[in-house]
Amino acid sequence: MDFLKPDTEKASNYDHLEKMNTAELLKNINKEDQTVAESVQKVIPAIEVLVDSIVEKLGAGGRLFYIGAGTSGRLGVLDASECPPTFGVEPGIVIGLIAGGDTALRNAVENAEDDTEQAWKDLQQYKISSRDVLVGIAASGTTPYVIGGIEKARENNIITGCVTCSSGSPLAQASEYPVEVITGPEFVTGSTRMKAGTAQKMVLNMITTSTMIRLGKIKGNKMVDMQLSNKKLVGRGTQMIMDELHIGEQQAKALLLEHGSVRLAIANFQQNS
Repeated sequence: MDFLKPDTEKASNYDHLEKMNTAELLKNINKEDQTVAESVQKVIPAIEVLVDSIVEKLGAGGRLFYIGAGTSGRLGVLDASECPPTFGVEPGIVIGLIAGGDTALRNAVENAEDDTEQAWKDLQQYKISSRDVLVGIAASGTTPYVIGGIEKARENNIITGCVTCSSGSPLAQASEYPVEVITGPEFVTGSTRMKAGTAQKMVLNMITTSTMIRLGKIKGNKMVDMQLSNKKLVGRGTQMIMDELHIGEQQAKALLLEHGSVRLAIANFQQNS
């Protein structure tokens, strides 16, 4: 593979995009998007071994770190930020870091992704250790910030994985558990916020959801440990308790608000019945 032109930089299968009408643009983008799930399906075995490693470390008190730049970094931060409200875990269990810091979540930070030393410096603020797992996210698999962090982590006996959309990339070679989702050329050449970004989001969803289920954060198919951060979630939790205990809405809501979680509300009711 020519690392100067990874898979994600190959020319689009479409040309003269500016001549397409709105319907043509939307249909062709959607046509390309339909290939993403198939690309992810092909790498489920690679995702599996990474998830099993994460489950083992988190089950023993470790943490999961994501590092990335640009869209990839934002997706890592997004996935990490959704774990506490969804699964009721502490905010420090899954941590997403983006090149350029929080400013880069909203604005491009010049040259942030080109520093091979900065990711490790960022990780040191969290005292990352061999108890933890580090996953690098980079569509091209060539981002210096991510590769540098992964290489340094391996030197320090930290389990590493990656999510990339190019085959045989430097990032995949540097990682212990690489996940290479080959999504092919983007509709707009090189715009990895599109298919590559969708694929990365799907894989990150799979990683944390599977991990949290394995760690007992879901009962049946319900988010029994979710945080009650708004009226919608209180209503959802109330309905879960009604369905599980076969009690009325008023009693279910009172139990939920008293105990602070669906799991605790159900457990306490059953113990006292």
